[in-house]
Amino acid sequence: MLFTLIAFALALGILVTFHELGHYWVARACGVRVLRFSLGFGRVIARRTDRNGTEWALSLIPLGGYVKMQDDPPPGAPAQEVARSFNAKPVSQRIAIVAAGPFFNLALAALLYASLNLAGTQEPEAVVAAPAAGTPAAAAGFQAGERIEKIDGKDVRSWSDARWKLLDVLSGGGRALVEVRGVDGAQVSREFVVPPSNMDPSATDPLADAGLGLQAGPPVVRGVIAGGAGEAAGLQEGDRILGAEALRDPTTRSLIAAIQASDGQPLRLDVQRGDARLVIPVTPTLEDDGQGGRVGRIAVQLGADVPMVEVRYGLGESLALGVTRTVDTAWFSLKMMGRMLTGDVSWRNVSGPVTIADYAGQTARIGLGAYVAFLALVSVSLGVLNLLPIPMLDGGHLLYYFVEIIKGSPPSTRWLELGQRAGFAILAGLMSLALFNDVVRLFT
Repeated sequence: MLFTLIAFALALGILVTFHELGHYWVARACGVRVLRFSLGFGRVIARRTDRNGTEWALSLIPLGGYVKMQDDPPPGAPAQEVARSFNAKPVSQRIAIVAAGPFFNLALAALLYASLNLAGTQEPEAVVAAPAAGTPAAAAGFQAGERIEKIDGKDVRSWSDARWKLLDVLSGGGRALVEVRGVDGAQVSREFVVPPSNMDPSATDPLADAGLGLQAGPPVVRGVIAGGAGEAAGLQEGDRILGAEALRDPTTRSLIAAIQASDGQPLRLDVQRGDARLVIPVTPTLEDDGQGGRVGRIAVQLGADVPMVEVRYGLGESLALGVTRTVDTAWFSLKMMGRMLTGDVSWRNVSGPVTIADYAGQTARIGLGAYVAFLALVSVSLGVLNLLPIPMLDGGHLLYYFVEIIKGSPPSTRWLELGQRAGFAILAGLMSLALFNDVVRLFT
């Protein structure tokens, strides 16, 4: 729990700081006086004032931050002081100052994605397992061992890359042209057609539901439990199981199913140990399955190796791909919001601070690369959310400024008050929904 909270606080601190620095730097560049730069809200617990008169503060509630500018000059202020006020600036500069925060979040995401591309990551190869009968992948003709090379004409470097390029089709339905190379080296194009579905994060993996799964190697013995049937038969850690009786080329799941269904009868396991091929008979012991039945077990831990590939790009390509990934992610986020409004995508996709904190902890435990990718994704989400034309958000202020450009004068005080109330209601509703979804995920 403590590790998760630290990972979440660090992520929030980085993203909020970068967002507010966008507002701060552009405001300073436009000659606006900045009174306070605060990380967090509420009571100030630490502060320092710089030579420009800006107070840098750390506040008690660490769920955001703000930059407080001099909106209007004090009464009787000289012309020089009046010119340093935010509301005295032309509308173009006010737009730049307000838009800088979200755009800095998007720029940060692009840099984070570019850093991952430049550093290189180890990712599973895009090799598919045999699709289940009746799935869209089976209908498209995918075969076990085929390597995905292109999707809609775009090169695929890894399984993660393939998932990303298919995400739009999986979330809203549609078709994709997938070019694969078979185990015989032949290149084939397959039309992958996915019916529309109400994408729900509490359901199963949409890619797996469509029949596309990652092909793993044969089951490997990860550990042998003392006193069990596996130890008695002579199984050793590192043994690769290539077959069990009539079952050839088993997956970990199919091997476990065969052992459980053995009814305690001996099984002949085809095992590769180093360079040697062995046949090892093992007799599973029957144990209670916790549901009133009995299943066979051999008291070993089974896993599988997944072929990996290093994905790395040069500096220029990394930067270009970082920008592309940021734009694609932002556009996909907007499309998902639209699909939620039309009912095509479940509102359960809205996540709050509990879910975000959970993912922060999970990715931090996986490694630096996963945590950086998480930061980039949340940074895009913050940028897109803040650009929505909802009063109280940056996008709401931008909406007022565009109205001012069209009208030639700012919206009336009456409309500003109504907008603030509407914006507060929308944000309160979204926050309530996000917290509700968080609580549901905790208990389901």
